[in-house]
Amino acid sequence: MSYLKFDKNLMINLEQSLPKEMLRTNQSGAYHCTTIVDCNTRKQHGLLVVPVPELGNSWHVMLSSLDETVYQHGVPFNLGLHRYRGGVMSPNGHKYIREFDCESVPRTTYRVGGVILTKEKIFISNENRILIRYTLVEAHSPTTLRFRPVLAFRDANELCMANDAINTHIPEINNGVSACLYPGYPTLYMQFSHKPTWTYEPNWYNGFEYVKDLERGVPYCEDLWVPGYFEVPIKKGESIIFSAGLSEVSPRSLAKMYEKEIAQRTCRTSFFNCLKNAVKQCYLNEKDGMYLISGYPWGKILARNTFMALPGATIAINHREDFERIAATALKALKDFMTTGEPDKRIGGIDLPDIPLWAVWALQQYAKAYGREDARNRYLAEVREILNFILAQKHPLLKVDDNGMVTTEGTEKPMSWMNASLGGRPIIARSGLLVEFNALWYNALIFASKLSEGTPDEEKFRSLAEKMAEPFVNTFLNDYGYLYDYVNGTYADPSVRPNMAIAIGLDYSPLDRRQRKKVLDIVTRELLTPKGLRTLSPKSYGYRPNYLGSPEEREMALHNGPSRPWLMGFYSDAYLKVFGMSGVSYIDRMLIGFEDEMTSGCIGSLSQLYDANPPFTGRGAISHVTNVAEVLRTLTTLKKFIMD
Repeated sequence: MSYLKFDKNLMINLEQSLPKEMLRTNQSGAYHCTTIVDCNTRKQHGLLVVPVPELGNSWHVMLSSLDETVYQHGVPFNLGLHRYRGGVMSPNGHKYIREFDCESVPRTTYRVGGVILTKEKIFISNENRILIRYTLVEAHSPTTLRFRPVLAFRDANELCMANDAINTHIPEINNGVSACLYPGYPTLYMQFSHKPTWTYEPNWYNGFEYVKDLERGVPYCEDLWVPGYFEVPIKKGESIIFSAGLSEVSPRSLAKMYEKEIAQRTCRTSFFNCLKNAVKQCYLNEKDGMYLISGYPWGKILARNTFMALPGATIAINHREDFERIAATALKALKDFMTTGEPDKRIGGIDLPDIPLWAVWALQQYAKAYGREDARNRYLAEVREILNFILAQKHPLLKVDDNGMVTTEGTEKPMSWMNASLGGRPIIARSGLLVEFNALWYNALIFASKLSEGTPDEEKFRSLAEKMAEPFVNTFLNDYGYLYDYVNGTYADPSVRPNMAIAIGLDYSPLDRRQRKKVLDIVTRELLTPKGLRTLSPKSYGYRPNYLGSPEEREMALHNGPSRPWLMGFYSDAYLKVFGMSGVSYIDRMLIGFEDEMTSGCIGSLSQLYDANPPFTGRGAISHVTNVAEVLRTLTTLKKFIMD
């Protein structure tokens, strides 16, 4: 039985099925995303969504959907489903769905009278092409399938309105047609493995409504163009493959292409395998290197997410070479910034003050996994260069003070991962001495000292860490047993936030075991939820548990309550350091909350954030690389802890 399987009762109940989304990517930037009943509920949804570098860095929806109709005895049974203006659902094809499962590829089974038809979708790796295989499992009379392509050709974050600028020319090609609706866009090629009959019948379909955008308080209604329809007769036991891509393909190759691709898939038969698939979908292979996309459907390549997620996205799933390739790309961008002072054009935020600290943390995880000697040979030079760059006061946004601690100016612009802002100014003005910055700095110095064993740098980095150890404790540890979030001059922010969990979860900390336990107790009591750690305690001023409302209201709530799964990685590390083997079963139980999410939201993945109060609903990006990666790292840590 499939780990991700939904029966007819759930599928035909739109209150249950419409909130469940699915995502597939080709690891080269293109993706397919919709709901499990194939009804688009966001403007970013689409059957084929691709990057178009000539039009900027965003994604573009080329093929919004493909509506299928089963014909028997001249009677049509439309399998499509859309929401139109006013909440009207049509043509209600979900009522024919018998089941949906997603073990290797998304597979929908329809039953129309005596007809049983399956539909399976698969992306071709590193190619902007999606294949859909239709198999007629059962039929008692001649059957014909009709397909209507619904075209968008627009930015994934914009909407389309009916217009006269559209190019209505639809040339016929081998077993299909091509389309290019607007200048600057690539041509879309739609082909079948069997020769179809094409009928040119162009129409604007008006008033598609996206309920998720409606809920978010952003524009939510558009018009899409349907140029005509294909018809293909199909026999019992026969399969027909549809291809949508940015290049023409030989129809004879589609079956072989499909089988080759499906053989490479990791089946989603467990919690771990679901997360493994989810994190690999965030890989991005390009000519100039390998990257991690922060999430879908509106994520970008960001330096902070890259280094935070890198160990869990690679080492935790035994992809050592991928770690080295992604690290090489990101470290090159960081080195270029340290040399020129210029931000990277591809990796956003490389100039932010904590990026060097997260980079060293990621390399530390490599050393833990593959041995200090291997890490020394491969990364010692980079670690030294990063730390010396900071110590030389060359980073424009990160300075070392007289006590050896690091400080940043964050009153005018967000500097940490808590980067919500309104009107260009930070909502949480974390400035001065930030607790996780200094914890990461101390950890980096000790790690660099051990990595530099036998060299003059060993003592240099150790003495610098020792210099800041006491000031760290005196600055951040308060009389209540937890750590101030940041200290700026005479002001110490008393908010109970999860950044202290990072501080106690790192391998090396200025805090002793007793102090760590006190901090851990408060984090457990006030911040822990089944979906990670809250970004603010309910007892602290400004607590906003739900990520709802207008864009401004959501931005205000972003780091003032909602939970983040990735913080569970550091919480688990801290818990195991304090309680040892006796903490394993507790952490294992806490992970159940994440396993429950495999059949909610974006199935098989984790959302960007979750409401801080029950029922802990997932919000934001439907699949977030840092969350998935850190839960994977936690699972691997638990397994290793038990084996050791």
